[in-house]
Amino acid sequence: MHQEVILAMLAKEPSHGYQLRARLREALGPLGEALNAGHVYVTLTRLEKAGLLAADDTDRSDRSDRSDRKVYALTPAGQQRVAEWIAEVSWPKPDLAQFHLKLITAAAAGLSDPLAILDAQRRELLRRLREAQRAAMAEPAHSDAALLLEGIVLRLQADLRWLEACEKNWTLRRNRS
Repeated sequence: MHQEVILAMLAKEPSHGYQLRARLREALGPLGEALNAGHVYVTLTRLEKAGLLAADDTDRSDRSDRSDRKVYALTPAGQQRVAEWIAEVSWPKPDLAQFHLKLITAAAAGLSDPLAILDAQRRELLRRLREAQRAAMAEPAHSDAALLLEGIVLRLQADLRWLEACEKNWTLRRNRS
């Protein structure tokens, strides 16, 4: 979980860790349901140590229910970090991913058939695509989670198109040999 996502969720209002997790699940849909509770709490601790959050543990009125009722709130530095993150214009860089490097180097070194590597990757991408499409169909139309899932589906479809281009390239190379 990106630290900025947690900071942004706390920008609305201070929250207990479990409230924050519930808000993340609500906002992110199935993507939020996969959140590891321990990771969220570790991130909150790190953000507190970095001075981006302040934790107030005075809300101990119901000790029998929970003893870890720290209320996390943004500090001015945390508010600044969220503002910078929101204003930042970024997109994943079109750099070489691990798969791309593996494909080219395995083929160049004669370690594996590039078409076999492509086929294995295609099967995995199709599996992920089916999962993302099922999750998207389960979300209410026009919800934030549906929009996130649509982005995942479109990226997977683009990766599959790239695999098709690679397959054509290596098939042409084989036919020339």
